[in-house]
Amino acid sequence: MKELQPLNQNVILDLNDDKKEQITTGGIIIPDTAKEKPQMAKVVAVGNVENPGIAVGDTVFYKKFSGTELEYEANKYLIILYEDILAKIVETEEI
Repeated sequence: MKELQPLNQNVILDLNDDKKEQITTGGIIIPDTAKEKPQMAKVVAVGNVENPGIAVGDTVFYKKFSGTELEYEANKYLIILYEDILAKIVETEEI
């Protein structure tokens, strides 16, 4: 079995969640290529990062025009530098 493993301080993010065409209320189809690049994705793998604040399965926000998109085994991924991750989404309880 082959898998992607990030090297150095890179992180691999999954871009497969929101890749469908959208239809407006007026019936206009907005293709995937016309949509704005997402800034939120799920972490698939973390490279050699000392004390990372993220783990596999976390959802993170990242800088808008960062990283390199690639397709591997029919899935779309983004390889991004750890320093380009801006925030992690965490579940908290209301007080």
